[in-house]
Amino acid sequence: MRPLGPDPSHSDCALVVGVSRPKLAALFLSVMLLSLFLTFHILYDSAVYSIQAATAISENKLAILTNHIPNPPAINQPVLFPNRIHFPKTSRRLPQCLIIGVRKCGTRALLEMLYLHPRIQKAAGEVHFFDRDDNYLKGLDWYRKKMPHSFRGQITIEKSPSYFVTPEVPERVRAMNASIKLLLIVREPVTRAISDYTQLRSHAATAALPPQQTLSSTSPLSKSFEELAIMPNGTVNEAYRPLAISQYHVHMHRWLEVFSREQLLVVNGDQLIDDPVSQLRRIEDFLGIEPRIGSNNFYFNETKGFYCLRNETGDKCLRETKGRKHPRVDPVVVSKLRKFFVEHNQKFYELVGEDMGWPEE
Repeated sequence: MRPLGPDPSHSDCALVVGVSRPKLAALFLSVMLLSLFLTFHILYDSAVYSIQAATAISENKLAILTNHIPNPPAINQPVLFPNRIHFPKTSRRLPQCLIIGVRKCGTRALLEMLYLHPRIQKAAGEVHFFDRDDNYLKGLDWYRKKMPHSFRGQITIEKSPSYFVTPEVPERVRAMNASIKLLLIVREPVTRAISDYTQLRSHAATAALPPQQTLSSTSPLSKSFEELAIMPNGTVNEAYRPLAISQYHVHMHRWLEVFSREQLLVVNGDQLIDDPVSQLRRIEDFLGIEPRIGSNNFYFNETKGFYCLRNETGDKCLRETKGRKHPRVDPVVVSKLRKFFVEHNQKFYELVGEDMGWPEE
């Protein structure tokens, strides 16, 4: 405190705060450093955000979509704002492609292999919309909600193997989408029937039975494949369901009455096991998508005896229930069944315009 004016006795006083030059310089330097830090932080965040945005575009497959769709709509292009990036919304879409069968021919393996492609999205599990009345009556909105989210330009695929053999399914599918694309994977009929028997027997063995109850010796599930496939009089049991499903032409007729041949691609399930890439190339071409799945996406698992999948995030094999070991079947019965299927196979070849080369004895 010091008096104001020349008279020391003056009663008015003022408070003087003294700031030394070193302190003032330190204050100024602190303000400058804070400003530089904030500027650097903003620039750094902006750079990191741009990198993340570019990575997100790649990861979400937008770059692929815009590079390969003629005249892509503007919505597929990300819209940049000063502090954010806006992506086009994903949505649940009804499938543009169905894997309609055949049971025990590799439908799950085929779906998982196709999912390696960035343009493919897959429904989780088997929805059974078209072949089960209780599901079908729930309507297309219910079905759409079972589909995955996808970007525009991606193809959603659903698979339910029983579609192929259920009579009312073709018309129901056409009612949803008359231009849909269909994939049918088939295997040598006798091998498929034995695989079907193996799965049915396995499910019966693991099914929960009431206490003190077991499968009776007269139950079909307790019988051998030979007993079920061949009648006591030595003729083939055509009504045995695993054999009936393997008569592909019977079911194929219904589909070709509703859809054009060009809408349905037959996939060789035996070749898919031995050389998956060649079959996947055909499917990519059929779906009108660029070839992206190659030999680098597969490795042979010696323990399981089939190819497993590989991508940039890791390796994946189908679950243990896939690739079950088949029981030994009497070669005489196998030969008899193959001779039985010669006529059925020939009718199928004529329908699809392709000889699958299945053995005739």
